[in-house]
Amino acid sequence: MPVLLILSQPFTSRLCPPFNLADRPPAPVNVSVMHLRADSATVSWDVPEGDVIIGFSISQQRQDGQMQRFIREVNTTSRTCVLWDLEEETDYIIQVQSIGLYGESQASKRVHFRTLKKSDRFPSNSSNQDDPTVQGLDKSRNLQTGEMIIIVVVLLMWAAVIALFCRQYDIIKDNDSSNSKEKVKPCSERSTPEHHSGGLLRSKFHPSVPSINIIEV
Repeated sequence: MPVLLILSQPFTSRLCPPFNLADRPPAPVNVSVMHLRADSATVSWDVPEGDVIIGFSISQQRQDGQMQRFIREVNTTSRTCVLWDLEEETDYIIQVQSIGLYGESQASKRVHFRTLKKSDRFPSNSSNQDDPTVQGLDKSRNLQTGEMIIIVVVLLMWAAVIALFCRQYDIIKDNDSSNSKEKVKPCSERSTPEHHSGGLLRSKFHPSVPSINIIEV
């Protein structure tokens, strides 16, 4: 399990304690700083082949010499380290050492870098994909994008269902209205005509007059 040790103290001591030079591993090479932020940066380096490396040690110092921080990690084969809690628009100097089975290597060449402003945008860099912090941001963005796509698809499906229901309802309503009109027949032909005053017209009826025959004798 990797063990990380961070020490902060004024810059008054050397980077590494004295060891037998013959037993030390070679110093790291190609030390570089990438993924600069206002409060963080990522340090990467290479290790020459042929020696067993079990950890690393990083010296982080402000250029004005006010404070120095030591970062030491063992039981790891990592070749990168993220520096946190940096101050914005501040110049720093770093050096890296390899930790072997018999001690630490000499310090690498000094590398200078300057942090960004908080208002500055992150510089675009294809190598950002290797940064754990950037990977976390990318995963979060991908997750948010996926959630938005799902929400939009669900809303579109609901809108389609509601539109289909309204269309079917209109069709059913129109059919019912047509059927009702066909069943209802005009009654004016069968109904008894009415007077203009509202009374019913009575048919003319002539009552039979009794016939009386008088026979004179």
